[in-house]
This record gives sequence, structure tokens and C-alpha cells, in this order.
Amino acid sequence: MIDQKLLRQSAEEVADNLARRGHEFDADAYLALEEQRRTLQVDTEGLRNERNTSAKNIGKAKATGDDVEPLLAAVKDLGDRLDGSEARLRAVQEALRSIELGLPNLLHDDVPTGNDESKNQEVRRWGDVPDFDFDPKDHVDLGLSLGMLDFDAARRISGSRFAVMRGPLARLHRALIQFMLDVHTSENGYEETYVPYLVQADALMGTGQLPKFEEDLFKTEGESPFYLIPTAEVPLTNLTRESILEAEELPKRLVAHTPCFRSEAGSYGKDTRGMIRQHQFEKVELVHLVAPADSYDALEELTANAEMILQRLELPYRVVTLCSGDVGFASAKTYDLEVWLPGQTKYREISSCSNCTDFQARRMQARWRNPETGRPELLHTLNGSGIAAGRALIAIMENYQQSDGSVSIPEVLLPYMGGIEALRPAS
Repeated sequence: MIDQKLLRQSAEEVADNLARRGHEFDADAYLALEEQRRTLQVDTEGLRNERNTSAKNIGKAKATGDDVEPLLAAVKDLGDRLDGSEARLRAVQEALRSIELGLPNLLHDDVPTGNDESKNQEVRRWGDVPDFDFDPKDHVDLGLSLGMLDFDAARRISGSRFAVMRGPLARLHRALIQFMLDVHTSENGYEETYVPYLVQADALMGTGQLPKFEEDLFKTEGESPFYLIPTAEVPLTNLTRESILEAEELPKRLVAHTPCFRSEAGSYGKDTRGMIRQHQFEKVELVHLVAPADSYDALEELTANAEMILQRLELPYRVVTLCSGDVGFASAKTYDLEVWLPGQTKYREISSCSNCTDFQARRMQARWRNPETGRPELLHTLNGSGIAAGRALIAIMENYQQSDGSVSIPEVLLPYMGGIEALRPAS
């Protein structure tokens, strides 16, 4: 959430920044509502004071035996007027909050301007794109020919956008997750965390998925519904909700492996083949909680931590800075890591690393105590995939495929594979 004080004092500047995203913020309408709120606040407080004063005067009159009828007559309609004023104030406050919750984060100045991903700017590349002496297959054909990837079984169980993995392929998927957790905890200084997969609405409100992206979430039924997490970012970041961290606790780096659940609303017809876009997938998520002055250095560090995984797996990738029209709702600046997929002959996103500045922290009231002032201040939160296991599996299958249809196992994963050095069709 954007600072209300900034919205009131610099509404036009906010509107100009958000316009770079293609988001229209009607500054005049917001300020008009804010003026109504101030007027109603004054009126309501005046009526409350009048009610309290009248109650005291009536009490005194009764205690001294004076006639209270004139006093009662004077405040006959005071309760109704106060109720009406409070109702109008609540309505205006709700209208303001609805606007504020619908505003995305302010963009960092160096985010390139553009309407869509075509304007994203490449920062660097790593690794060599493989040069096959045969026609490479995509992960779907590879998985089917290996007999280890079954979309028909998944469809019978759950419908489209699900997959069943079997045998060594399932083990490779598990090995990837274990490898990533080991690297991030033993080398990159992250605290491994186990978190709930079901969360309440307030948690999603805190990280910015609600109210704007409710249609992309799976929700349980019942008097107190839960939501299935779309990413471990939600529970990890909310661990600091309504908390104050001491300066010596920062920076805090958290990592968790969880399944992720997304309805993929709005993606009809996109990536319907294979495992690129699923309703259920696994991810190792990284979250940083830092002092505001450190957050852009932390973004570089977070991105480097995710890159380390791709480098250890020897998967060619590139890093791009997302343009203004492609940056996520809660982010001020985002780097995407895009891995090369021979089956599609292009780079595809495998991790997004974002600095959300104080946007999420303000929603969650996640704070730290600044030792220079002794006062609680809002944290800065960052998150990134470190990395998406399903897409990493796809990248390994396609980049490590051999002419005989087998798939070699990356060297760093061999210790996790129990002697399996390649995926081969069952004989």
C-alpha cells in the first residue's frame, strides 16, 4: 500500500508514476474524497464531544435535582445525527481504502518504461545455448517417450493443467528441491522454514494478492474460508506481520519449499502444452526482510542467489529488468531470470526477484526499530523464486537430452539420485 500521507500531499506525482504502469489513478477524485473524510471527521468528533458534554450536564442536573427536560429536549436528535455522521464517515473511509488497496506499488526510477514484456531490458546472459546435432524434443515428448510423464492420468484425476511424474523423473524433481534448499541454507545464509499451505484472507491482503487477484486463487468453502497459497512468499512474508524486529535481527533471509496453487485466470489458451503453466507446482521461495536503506543491495543479492542455482545446474539463462508495464503489482523493481528451453527455442521465465519496498510492510504493519531514532519504522520486503522446481525440471530435460532420447543428470544432482546417472526409457 502506498503511504497515505504521500497520496494526500503528492497525488499528481503518484498518478504520473502509476501511469507508467498503465494504471490510472484519479488524483482529483481521491483528494475530493479525502476532503470529505476530513470534513466528516471534524463533524463526527464534534457531535461525539457534544454528546459527551450533554451526558455530563444531564448527570449533574439529575444529581442536584434540577429540571433535566430542557437538556433532554436539546439533545433529542443528537443520537440520530451522530449515527448518520458516523455512517457517512465509514462509507467515505471505505471508499478511500478501496482506492488505496487497488493502487500498485510506486516504480523505482530506473525501471524502463514500456507496455509489455517486449520492452523488458536484458541485463546479462550466462552459459552457452546447446548446439544439438539432432532435432531436440520438448519436455512433453521427452517425458512421454521415457514413460515418466503422464498427463492423461492427471487429467482423469484432476482435469487439465496437472501432471503425474513417475520413477526417476519424480526423483529428479525431488532432488532439485533438496539441492536448492541445501545451497540456500548452507551457502547463502537462509533460514529454512516450514509454513502453512492454507492462509486466511488477511495474509493475502498483506502481500497484495487480495483484493485485486482473488480470481487467481483457490478458496475453500465454509464459514471461515482459507486460500491455498499461490507462492510461499505469502506465509513467509507474513511471519513479520504486526511485529517489530530489532536492528540486530536484520537482514532476515527465509527460504521455504512449498507447493503453489494458481487458477491461472486470464491465461486461457496460453502454455496449454506440458508443465509450463500448471494449477499446482513446486517452488523454493526466497524472502528478504531488510532495513529500507539496504533493499536495493538486497535485490542484487537475492537475484545472485537464484542465479547460483542455474549456474550450478549449468543451464543457460539471461537476466532481464522488467519494464513498467510488466512489473508485478506489489513490486517497485523486478529482475526476471529466463532459462533457455531448446524445445521452444527461446528463453522462458524461471524466477522473478522483486523489491516490494515498504508496500507489503505497510499492509502488514511489519516493522523494525531504527536504532538511530528508537522508533519503529516499516521494513522493506523482497521475494524471489530460488527457483521454480517444475520449470527447472523442464529446462534440465530439454538441455540435457541426448540423441537416443535419454536425459543426462546434471553433475550437482548425482549425489541425490541414488546412482541414477540418466533418465532412460524402461527396457
